[in-house]
Amino acid sequence: MCSVLAVAELLTVEDALARVLAAVRPLESEAVTLSAASGRVLSEDARAAVDLPRFASSAMDGFAVRAADTPGTLPVVGQVAAGRPAERALAAGEAMTISTGGVVPEGADAVVPIELVTQEGDTVAIAQAAPHGANVRPRGGDVVAGDVVVPAGTPLTPSRLAALASTGITALLCSRRPKVSIVSTGTELRQPGEPLREGEIYESNGLMLAALLAGSGADVRPLGHVEDDPAAHEAALARGLECDVLVTSGGVSVGPHDLVRETLTRLGVEETFWGVAMRPGKPLSFGTREGVLVFGLPGNPVSSLVGALLFLLPAIRALQGRRHPEPGFGVGTLAAPAARRASRDDFQRAALERVGDDVVLTPLAGQESHMIARAAAADALVHVPRGDGELSAGSRVRYLPLDGSAGA
Repeated sequence: MCSVLAVAELLTVEDALARVLAAVRPLESEAVTLSAASGRVLSEDARAAVDLPRFASSAMDGFAVRAADTPGTLPVVGQVAAGRPAERALAAGEAMTISTGGVVPEGADAVVPIELVTQEGDTVAIAQAAPHGANVRPRGGDVVAGDVVVPAGTPLTPSRLAALASTGITALLCSRRPKVSIVSTGTELRQPGEPLREGEIYESNGLMLAALLAGSGADVRPLGHVEDDPAAHEAALARGLECDVLVTSGGVSVGPHDLVRETLTRLGVEETFWGVAMRPGKPLSFGTREGVLVFGLPGNPVSSLVGALLFLLPAIRALQGRRHPEPGFGVGTLAAPAARRASRDDFQRAALERVGDDVVLTPLAGQESHMIARAAAADALVHVPRGDGELSAGSRVRYLPLDGSAGA
């Protein structure tokens, strides 16, 4: 049987997260094509294969000139379009029409925008002197071949993929996606759409957790839900332990039908901690078996959500080698008072509104851990640190987005 921690032995949120991350060993790497790398995490620095720009190019539609020839009236001796360089060098006292992105011809050292000149036939009149280098993008001004474009431990967002593609990269070394199994427990659970008998409820935690995990790069393996039966628990949890991470919801408290921790112990899981000084989500467990991470989340939906955001998702990021896997708290302003708890951190659902450069957070009515429908109106979790009294309206507070997106 698992030992039950006394209330005085509850870990702080900070200590619990530190123990989770200390147990993580990043997964092995694999080659991934650039087109399949969205959302993956780099295992090694990605370096530019070519200079960007690859050549001196024009930043404007206009005329390529020698700065020393301006101001003045110059003959237009050629045209340069993107992908179609000039056929010869620019001589002194000449100009060439050039498009944005076109190769600045040899001999030219400035581009005069078309709106600043007067063109008559085959000549162009330039009224003002053009500085040396004006509107010219120098070769390698963005990045030089061999420079790091995206460092290891960075998730590959669309803009980062575009940067890598522009430097000629076709394949990357990325961390393997962690395989995560999800098991929901409880005889009372039924799938949405099934008829409900007295005392039964619809299962929602599995779907919620799968959506959060998929958005963090995990390879999610839902195993459904099991009734409060020792044999059923053992069979399902044994299957879940074949993945890199096993996540359960429900069955981690101290009631007669809470079988998860006892079953995990029989299966060889070494419990690292049980119980965190927070609300909601206090009866949360974490352990390991031969490198497999095991999270026992509470059954109340909001408790399960909070535990996943604070501990599970950081572990998923760390498994992929993310440089900063910890929850990425933002800072905003509290719109209404929030009561503090003497011994537990509180994570309150709140509506988020952007007002100018600030984020304003309004705690919502109905903060009980079973009120998942109320959570649908929330955008964020406001961290109310443990202590006496209350946080007054106008206090600066930390918050987590409820979509699980926070994390560098």
